[in-house]
Amino acid sequence: MAIFETEENHMATQAEPQGASVADAARSGKPSRTLLIGLSLGYFMVLLDMTIVSVALPAIARDLHVGLSGLQWVTNGYTITFAALLLTAGWLSDRYGGRRIFLWGLVAFGVLSGVSAAATTLDALVVLRLALGVAGALLLPASLAVITNAYTDPAERARAVGSWAAITGAALAAGPLVGGVLTDTVGWRTIFLINVPLALVSLVITVRLAPETARKQRSGLDLTGQLSGVLALAALVYALIEGPEKGWSGAGVPAAFAMAVVAAVVFVVAERRAGDAAMLPLRMFRSRGFSAALASGLLANFGLSGLLFVLSLFFQDSRGYSSFSAGLAFLPLTLPTAFNPIFTGRLVGRIGPRRPATIGFVLMGAGALLQAPFTGNSTGALVATVVGLLAFGFGVSFALPALVAGMAGSVPAEFAGIGAGALNSARQVGASLGVAVLGVVLNLTSSNAGGTRWALVVGGLALLLGAVIAGTGLRGRTPSPAR
Repeated sequence: MAIFETEENHMATQAEPQGASVADAARSGKPSRTLLIGLSLGYFMVLLDMTIVSVALPAIARDLHVGLSGLQWVTNGYTITFAALLLTAGWLSDRYGGRRIFLWGLVAFGVLSGVSAAATTLDALVVLRLALGVAGALLLPASLAVITNAYTDPAERARAVGSWAAITGAALAAGPLVGGVLTDTVGWRTIFLINVPLALVSLVITVRLAPETARKQRSGLDLTGQLSGVLALAALVYALIEGPEKGWSGAGVPAAFAMAVVAAVVFVVAERRAGDAAMLPLRMFRSRGFSAALASGLLANFGLSGLLFVLSLFFQDSRGYSSFSAGLAFLPLTLPTAFNPIFTGRLVGRIGPRRPATIGFVLMGAGALLQAPFTGNSTGALVATVVGLLAFGFGVSFALPALVAGMAGSVPAEFAGIGAGALNSARQVGASLGVAVLGVVLNLTSSNAGGTRWALVVGGLALLLGAVIAGTGLRGRTPSPAR
């Protein structure tokens, strides 16, 4: 700990005078609640864009004449660049300041969202989704870096992160319902326009209230690590999405798998050789809690994003729901994420992240497995869906805030941006893989209901594995710092 404090103090002396004075001023008093709301709005848009699109997928398929693989690209086009660039966004946040990077991301996200509403072809929409992922990647680690630097006490930081998760958790609650209403009443294009006013509000608050964070003087950007990371993820997702349609032995699918392996090896070697310039310094993995948080985060979003993708199609294609009805069907999952993270943040502040995260994964896994045997339209099946989604929603609201707090408590403050980027990159890699892998499972049977059943089983087992990792790897209660 003394080494970490020495490095943090040295970093502060390297920061620009104005940024340091503002940061010191922010640390001397309690950060503004309005500032926390403004920063949370950025991540709110990131999550809203993921969930609001899910219920609009059948409408997009009808309008643009695309099949399952096309819908997977609409979803994963966003998460691929988002996941692959989060580490670089964390580096940029640490190097140039969280406030500056956050503002850049806000402007880009608002503009690109408006342009996405005008897309008329699948190719154009996927390209815009890729660009939106870049903007989203800038927003997430920058917002959490500002929060982490503003709240220095571990218990206060846990409560702030809980509030941040509660505000952004509202995106999970609002996304499917708002997306369903807009898709049914106005059209799917309006699901992108809703981001524009949100970006403007967040921009005004951040410009007025957000302090500069200390800037770490680091070596140049790790281009080899960045490019190899993007290539590894994109090649793997391509192979998983296109394999069922083009054949696992043809049309470049085996070459994509091979490219993913080679690029992953290059990434590890590049990070080992880059030292302090590494996009993901390997010495961070000396912390068992950090490694466990990454693995658990990947599995959490594997289950969450995979389930949203699979059930959105199932509700509308197999049960015949409208977009609005499908949004209502997700309320048992999404509503707990709007209020329970506040309780989770307080709980983590008292007992640490391990038990809340473990409980959350168990609830998510059980919620998915409970629904698997019931993919019909009987009363029993509908009850199983409601109960399963409710358990899943409470599980999400326990696990995700606890993982964020677990990551924040396992890295030094000067690596807050990289740590946030690493955790959320792992989560979004899991999201991309969840949509891709469970999409493969959907193709294993001739009916959507049968494919959904097996997809729920696979997702549920992955989440129970997350419970084991969280329960054995995350830390318990964090000791209070000496006064």
